[in-house]
Amino acid sequence: MNPPPSPTGTVDSTVRLDKWLQVARAFKTRTQATRACTLGRVLVNGERAKPHRHLHLDDKVEIDLGDWQRILVVRELRDRPVAKAEAATLYQDLSGPRPKLDAIDRALRGPAVRREKGAGRPTKQERRAMEKFRKDEG
Repeated sequence: MNPPPSPTGTVDSTVRLDKWLQVARAFKTRTQATRACTLGRVLVNGERAKPHRHLHLDDKVEIDLGDWQRILVVRELRDRPVAKAEAATLYQDLSGPRPKLDAIDRALRGPAVRREKGAGRPTKQERRAMEKFRKDEG
């Protein structure tokens, strides 16, 4: 049985992994955190973790973000959103800096289609032209 949360949004002993990942701003949404856990991209203390797993203080959370491996050590448990500055105090970050994409990697991600601000959604004709352009490039 889980302990009830206090009015400040803290839980005395445990917090669900997916909630903590969102509160700590490792993922933008809880759905993204849940999906990463389901796909096996999140390890807790070296083991694959399901989103409903409960975190404890000093747990080591490893997140595989493709080109970057984040390693976070849980320092505080929260289950309610906090300010960005306060979110950084929830963990100790042991990961290195995020690698920058070189020109080749940026090119492989595909061309960005830009539209004038305020131009609205593309028409059907414009959308087909963009799809044809992307198909020809790839």
